[in-house]
Order: sequence, then structure tokens, then C-alpha cells
Amino acid sequence: MFWVPLLLITWAAAAVSCARLCLAAVRAAGPAGLPVPDRDRDRDRELSLYETAFLAGGPQRVADLALVSMHRRRRLWLAHTGWATVVDADPRGADEVERSVLGAIGPEGQSRIAAVRAGASAADPVRALADRLVAAGLAVPETARSSVVAAVRGVRRSTALTVALAAAAALLLPEGHAPDARAMTWFALPLVLTLGCLVIARVEVHPYTRWASPAGQSLLTRVSRRDPLAAVAIGGVHTLDDPALRAALVPGQRRGR
Repeated sequence: MFWVPLLLITWAAAAVSCARLCLAAVRAAGPAGLPVPDRDRDRDRELSLYETAFLAGGPQRVADLALVSMHRRRRLWLAHTGWATVVDADPRGADEVERSVLGAIGPEGQSRIAAVRAGASAADPVRALADRLVAAGLAVPETARSSVVAAVRGVRRSTALTVALAAAAALLLPEGHAPDARAMTWFALPLVLTLGCLVIARVEVHPYTRWASPAGQSLLTRVSRRDPLAAVAIGGVHTLDDPALRAALVPGQRRGR
């Protein structure tokens, strides 16, 4: 009966993780969750490129958009080796986000792109942009988003734990202590619970795991991708048609060069 403690562990992990996800979803959907947008005000609103980037991909997408824009205007050089270099003789950002990019690069005029991206995405201008979008009801508050995402990951870990412990009980325990075919069906109960919770979360909770609220998603569908910068804002750096620039911003492609 050595398999019984393993079964109890799977039941406990499944119950706790699913309950945590339900509580996180309830909090996100409550009064402190998504602000209600002013539909009359936002019905005809046009998103700026930075707003589009944040709603589509979060703070890092905003930093990537600024880097691509400055590279195209020859304010920066983004090398495929992963370095960003200031090439403007009189470096001045066109807006606060670009100035935060220059600040992240530092006075030496050169820095790793990953460090610049991290510094710019965490800078005050991007946080202020996020606060404005949340206040307008277009973005999901970070507290709601992070709690729901963490809860979904917990359910996924419980699913993997159930499969692993069931396999261990069936294959590793000595004969006489391993569960028979009928006993193995008890491991299916927590597995059905976690998988069912993930399926429901995909439909009901998915809006809270995105950067954009449902109102923000509606505005994103109106943004045209014909502008190359708009395409980057919506789809990220993978949409770039310049292989060298794409390699500079995608670490996996740099390693493959």
C-alpha cells in the first residue's frame, strides 16, 4: 500500500491548486479586478503605437518597439551580436520611452540589448503608460494578471505531478506494494480535476492572463499592420523582415547564426 501516500499527495496538490485558481479568478473579476472602461469615450479612440505595444505584449514589447524605431531612424545600431550602440552624435530621444532607452544604455553609448530591454521596460515612462491604460479599463492590472498566471501555472504543475507520481507508483514500487489496474483509476480523479480546471480557465480566465482587457482587445483589432512599426507593436520582433535586426533582438536566432 505504499502507493496510497502518493495518491493522497496528488489529491491534495490538485485540490489546493484548483482552489487557488478559482480564488484568483474571482478576485480578478471582482470590483478590484478589471476597471470598467468608459465605452462612449473609448469607442472611437485610436491607440498610439506604445499603447498598442503594451496591450499586445506588455512592457517588453514597448521597449522592443522603441529599439526598432530608433534603429530605423539611425539613432541606434542593433548588432546581431546582441549589442546596442548609440550612433547619433547628439543623442536625444524623441519621447520619454526613447530617453529611457538611452538612459538604460548608459553614458558609454553601448550596452547589451537584453540589459537595455530590461531597463527600459521597467522605467517610469512604461509604468506610467501601464497605469493610464489600467485606469482607462484597457489593460489588466498587474496584480490580477500575475495572480491568475501564477495560479494557472500551479494547476499545470499539479497535473504534471499527478502523472509523475502515478507513473512512479506503477513502475517503481516493488511487487505487492504497487497499485493494480483498478487502484490506478484513483489517480485519474485528480488528473481529470486539474485538466478540467485548465480547460475552463482557458475560456473563463484567459482574458485576465493577457495584457489587454476585453475592451483593449477590441481596440487592438482595429490597428492596421501595414505600418512596419505597428506590425512590431502587435506581433513583436518576430514580424521584422530584416534578418539581421531580427537576429539582434531574438536571442535564439543569434545563437543559430
